[in-house]
Amino acid sequence: MENSQRIEFAEAFKSRTKKFVVDNIKFFRTLPKSEEAKIIGRQLLRSLSSVGANYRAACRARSQAEFHSKLSIVVEEADESAFWMEILVEAEIVKPGELNYLSDEANQILKIVAASRKTVSKK
Repeated sequence: MENSQRIEFAEAFKSRTKKFVVDNIKFFRTLPKSEEAKIIGRQLLRSLSSVGANYRAACRARSQAEFHSKLSIVVEEADESAFWMEILVEAEIVKPGELNYLSDEANQILKIVAASRKTVSKK
């Protein structure tokens, strides 16, 4: 992939991860007002907001090692986000269909970033 394509991909992916955060904030507002929904919802907000913030930080990395480190954080946080979404469904706090798009997006982001991290590791 040439440099201009990498820059274009990075910008598009920054927008995608930002949209993921915003979409999840909107979802959070619809959660039931129960104590467990608040606790799990906050955990979800923390992990998913870290996805967007750390991908953005990765794009500004000063070295290959820093880039790899930030991508590793994004992988961990995207996986954690998927976990909290599973908990919301399995604990019957939300109906399964309510999280289809967000859960799918979390898993797609996870796959993309994990593959990118693997590519960086090979260099």
